[in-house]
Amino acid sequence: MNQHASKNSVPLSVGVDVSGIETLLNRNLPEVFGEGDPARRRSAIQELYTEDCVLYVPPGTFVGHDALDKFAGDLRATHPHYVYAPHGSPQVLHNSGRLAWGSGPKGETPAYTGVDFIIARDGRIAALYVYLDSPPT
Repeated sequence: MNQHASKNSVPLSVGVDVSGIETLLNRNLPEVFGEGDPARRRSAIQELYTEDCVLYVPPGTFVGHDALDKFAGDLRATHPHYVYAPHGSPQVLHNSGRLAWGSGPKGETPAYTGVDFIIARDGRIAALYVYLDSPPT
């Protein structure tokens, strides 16, 4: 069924936990991809992601907590001194959200930037799509 919003209709995201999706986006950057401690990163993944989560990144597709944890840990090891900083506030629509970010040495211009798009299910990230604006060096 195709429904269109009108001036008198309820906005399409009514009933969605907007703050919950914003929180997922804001926590994912520092606690998963920016975390150097494997135990803390794994704990955040278990809290923020569904067990059957899917990560879509330029190098490929990764499914589940183990694959996500390995990818995030391997990425972190390539730039251990980089921090992830949001560029603006998250935007939420229905069960999805996006957040632009930059990564580089703290206090410096980001070495690369990108946008995370998530699909949330049951208050957790079910899918993360990472779009890079410029590739890491």
